Amino acid sequence: MSRALQAFISALEQDRALREPSRLRERSDVLERLETWRFCGQPPDAPAVEAGLRDRVEALCAEFEAIDGRLYQGIRQDIPHGAGAHRLLEWVRAADPDRDAEAHARGDSYDHLDALVSGVLQIDEPESPLVGLAAEMVFYQPTPARHIFDMLARSALDQHDVLIDLGSGLGHVPLLASICTGARCIGIEWEAAYVESARRCAQALNLDQVTFVQGDVRAADLSAGTVFYLYTPFEGAMLREVLDMLQAEAARREIRICTLGPCTAAVAQERWLRAAGSWEIHRPAMFRNA
Repeated sequence: MSRALQAFISALEQDRALREPSRLRERSDVLERLETWRFCGQPPDAPAVEAGLRDRVEALCAEFEAIDGRLYQGIRQDIPHGAGAHRLLEWVRAADPDRDAEAHARGDSYDHLDALVSGVLQIDEPESPLVGLAAEMVFYQPTPARHIFDMLARSALDQHDVLIDLGSGLGHVPLLASICTGARCIGIEWEAAYVESARRCAQALNLDQVTFVQGDVRAADLSAGTVFYLYTPFEGAMLREVLDMLQAEAARREIRICTLGPCTAAVAQERWLRAAGSWEIHRPAMFRNA
């Protein structure tokens, strides 16, 4: 290990400000850097001083993770009492606009808000094996947390809305939307194992306004939805069929459609929809029926 690394570890050990709960972002950055040394592995004949440094890295990681764990647990305890939205949205308001602009440019990258959401929701790993994707379904990837909060703001989602997430995966979007807005939220997901994990999370947090439905979106009841979310869950003819279903819903009432990823370009071409402002595929885009 270099002297520079030893100095870096010593500085972390002495940095009291980094122990403040409000320094989540800084701890997230530090933990990401420490993880590189924590799991990189060392040869068995590594010098003793390196082994000592590895022990110090482990101790720092454990200390910072414990601080974050207490923060997450406090927010979890607030959610059943209705205070979870305020606690979560404080972190969104405290975000650095310049730095987050860079994050938006990276599209599907993750940051400290994802660590926060993961620690608060504590969604279990699926217990059942995955059945695999049907034709034209796209591999599941969770929506980055900053995009979820952006979508909630852009859609003006509130307690009068019903959000339907088409391809909800492990349920991050419906769960966060319910916590932060009070809206009724429905997640429709093909993988039964993902649905089971999402339901356990909703039950643990007493989120009775969240429902997860296992099945093919094309066979789902969309009649209650006012806001629909798609993180490019499918493509080709399947996407075409779902868009036709949404058009039929739009003929009956006003709806909003929020998209992220490559499907945004296809949705933008729908003549029955109008974009709410400019759009790009790397951040949430909002559309309304014309």
